[in-house]
Amino acid sequence: MNFVKDSVNQQPIVDTVFTIVAKAKEAKEKYGADQVVDATIGSLYNEEGQLVALDSVFNSLKNLDNKVLAKYAASFTGNPTFRQKAYDWVLDGNSHLEHEVVATPGGTGAVSMTIQECLDEGQTVILPEIAWGSYALMAQMHNLEMAKYSLFEGDHFNIASFKETCLETMKKQNKLVIVINDPCHNPTGYSLTHEEWDEVITFLNECSKTHAVVLLNDIAYIDFSSRQKEAKTYFGQFDKISDNVIVVVSFSLSKSMTSYGLRCGAAIILGQKKESVNQVKIVFEKNARATWSNINNGAMETFVDVLDNHGEEYDQERLKYVKLLKERGDIFTTEADEVGLKYYPYKEGFFVTLAMDNETRDKYHEALMANNIFTVKVNLGIRVAICSLSVEKTKGLAKKMKDILDTIQ
Repeated sequence: MNFVKDSVNQQPIVDTVFTIVAKAKEAKEKYGADQVVDATIGSLYNEEGQLVALDSVFNSLKNLDNKVLAKYAASFTGNPTFRQKAYDWVLDGNSHLEHEVVATPGGTGAVSMTIQECLDEGQTVILPEIAWGSYALMAQMHNLEMAKYSLFEGDHFNIASFKETCLETMKKQNKLVIVINDPCHNPTGYSLTHEEWDEVITFLNECSKTHAVVLLNDIAYIDFSSRQKEAKTYFGQFDKISDNVIVVVSFSLSKSMTSYGLRCGAAIILGQKKESVNQVKIVFEKNARATWSNINNGAMETFVDVLDNHGEEYDQERLKYVKLLKERGDIFTTEADEVGLKYYPYKEGFFVTLAMDNETRDKYHEALMANNIFTVKVNLGIRVAICSLSVEKTKGLAKKMKDILDTIQ
């Protein structure tokens, strides 16, 4: 007897990250934390091995009146002040398209809403071949097919594979919904160049002559880009989209404000025509009402208060960790280059991913754990979370990992 809808996949979820996190914790208890390299955690940690929670953010939250924390938001689309502030902060004056903003529970809410509401069951969503695993789970839960483009050709974005995947999908349906996680791609740390973005937009405009196009740009890690304001200038290229292209930017306070558990973000809808943007917004706001009803008021009010009243302190704190993250990334990639440990082209962000086939990956992952080095398996690679490693733990790690890799090859 079936108590859930017949179309849903009933295989139990296997969360590879939290399983390995638990194994790393056991190893620390057994051998001592100094003997274990825990490169599993996708959150920012300081040099003392503690989760980073920016004082500028959480002092603001704690200073809010209890009634502000307790109350419902002004609307199920989010508070007007938050929606405006999210748009201003994210786009930073780089785009002049028509726009609407819907508050969501983290960036995840924005991604899920787009995948769910822009495609009908049985249609195909286009994803990167190497990606955050939840994209595929969302597609599966909404009974969607997936087409995956190869992310890299050598050391750059694989525009040929991207185009081919889109063109093949266009043969089957009247719409394209495409996910590009950029900048600071999870899990490789790649960021597209302006030239690559220009190629993407030019191609999507061609596709839009016959098909509606929705580009979902997941920017979860953008505020920890080593380029900072310059990292947002590519939004200006979106102004060249045709009338038949909509962009949904998925923004996450989890990363930008180190407020992972507060679950707040936004779907920023961009388009040339007000009526097209409004069509998407109406469906998104109905989805919001039907799915989560209301967004954390305290999180939204904190975001507004931080940017209005504590912006300098927030920037100073955040930029300290942006610098630290870059230092860790530079150490790991420089040492990996020295010993010949192959990784996907890394530019910035929380993760570096070692490049290999999945059979090698599986054996290697076990060998690393046997040596108290804990990482996360992703498609075609091993993810190293430099965001959670101290500088000291990062030094020499590439050589250790290369030595272990040599033993299994």
